[in-house]
Amino acid sequence: MTALQGQLALANGMSIWEGFELVLPDQTIRFHAGTNENKGSVIWKGSTYSPWPINASEFATPSQGSPARPKLQVGNFGGTISALCRQYEDLLGAKLKRRRTLVKYLDAVNFTAGNPTANPFEEYPVETWIITRKANETSAAIEFDLGSPLDLTGIKLPRRQVIASTCLWAYRSGECGYAGGPVADYLNTPTSDPTKDQCSRSIKGCKLRFGENGELPFGGFPGIANVPRL
Repeated sequence: MTALQGQLALANGMSIWEGFELVLPDQTIRFHAGTNENKGSVIWKGSTYSPWPINASEFATPSQGSPARPKLQVGNFGGTISALCRQYEDLLGAKLKRRRTLVKYLDAVNFTAGNPTANPFEEYPVETWIITRKANETSAAIEFDLGSPLDLTGIKLPRRQVIASTCLWAYRSGECGYAGGPVADYLNTPTSDPTKDQCSRSIKGCKLRFGENGELPFGGFPGIANVPRL
């Protein structure tokens, strides 16, 4: 199990900060593998992410197109995580949210001299995973396998209407994931006016916000148009 990654430093502002939220029936536990510049918990959007040894890996989707199967190894100091496993049935089915932003956007309280570039609206799309298995447990660390919520047994696809060219997500919702400034109106005409900012719910509208070659959280099924009718 690796140790904490160290302190944040505003000089490394372009580095990506990564935090996790474990959502349980009666509480949400937030943690990050390091401390802020003041050697305390990291604060993001006003929420506290406690320092805890974590080794998270394999979140990228394989090139073959098969679903990602991330792994999360967590320090088990004093049997803390073992106690959670006993209380919540090995955490099976628990929701784990992965949050990421650039260090330079973190709350000002994280830095000894404040942070003039702090911006709670600048965040990568929040990823939601489900703990599918407790893979290994020792007194030092516990490892969990993660999967997409769609991988859970008993879920049949699709569970929503299949539309080729229209995104079904609400703009700026958790599914949409966009949290930046105003971009364009519903006709994809550029605008800096927040009152006119409205997504066209098209692939183009998505690309305007996430980049031409970015990973698009498009809530439609563009490939369905190429599927022959039976």
